[in-house]
Amino acid sequence: MLPYITRRLLISIPVLLGITVISFIIMKLAPGNPVDMLIDPNTPPELLDAKKEMLGLNSSFIVQYWHWLSGLLHGQLGYSFSSYAPVAGMIGERIGPTLLLALTALLIGLLIAIPLGIASAVRHNKAFDHTMTGLAFVGLSIPPFFLGLGLIYLFTLKVHWLPTGGMSTLGGEGGIGDTLRHLILPASVLAVGIVGKKIRYIRASMLDVLGQEYLRTARAKGVKESLVVYKHALRNALLPILTVIGTEIPVLLGGSILVEQIFQWPGIGQLTMQSILSRDYPTLMALNLAAAIVVMASNLVTDILYSFADPRIQYR
Repeated sequence: MLPYITRRLLISIPVLLGITVISFIIMKLAPGNPVDMLIDPNTPPELLDAKKEMLGLNSSFIVQYWHWLSGLLHGQLGYSFSSYAPVAGMIGERIGPTLLLALTALLIGLLIAIPLGIASAVRHNKAFDHTMTGLAFVGLSIPPFFLGLGLIYLFTLKVHWLPTGGMSTLGGEGGIGDTLRHLILPASVLAVGIVGKKIRYIRASMLDVLGQEYLRTARAKGVKESLVVYKHALRNALLPILTVIGTEIPVLLGGSILVEQIFQWPGIGQLTMQSILSRDYPTLMALNLAAAIVVMASNLVTDILYSFADPRIQYR
């Protein structure tokens, strides 16, 4: 296992390098530049040129990329063009709230989707199965911004149960309870999409396994149906389920951008939107690099979990 992990980590280095090059090219091709976003349009051209020179924007593409890469190799992500704060510190402050939101939504989604997906497969072509399939499509079809605004209208404006956004109450004492109250709505919006997707995947995976001959043999030997489903069938259906769970984590981090904007959640998604609008190149490069690392780490962890779910799989 260790040689396989080492090989994957070594392969990831040129992949990450290629991702940074592509990200830098896309940013430079986008219209506008950081100076246009930071300075009054009536500013004299010579001051604009001086500002561009100070930020290094007058250099060629290769020189700009090399300055950023050399800083990265020395453990520095640079400074934000908009706030002049260290990028590493900005991401460090935002990564915690985003992970809290994403992991909570993933946990809620899986706790709902796994039992419902299994029950739907066990009751194949029955009323419960059709109901779950319909609800799954509804969950996939509802736009997150529409669902988020609807929940705010219902639970905040109408019944006054939950706050509209943020991570804590302004002027309040804070604490875990206050954070959880602010977490309910954004986590629920993300969880609805997870439930909609995962019910279908889990149902399909379980249906494929439930028709196998060894389960019919187990039933013929008198094994309880609950053991047949949850011990034998679920264990063998785990591989595709692990695959979709592993791919869901990067999707959650990307999908949280819109949700964090709606609920003013102080995470990576909100920082990403602010950086895009201000053309904050150093922050965007660091965020793209972090996203690429998360994707590759999720894929690696998923591959490792395969060997635990199915001992027949061995990596050399």
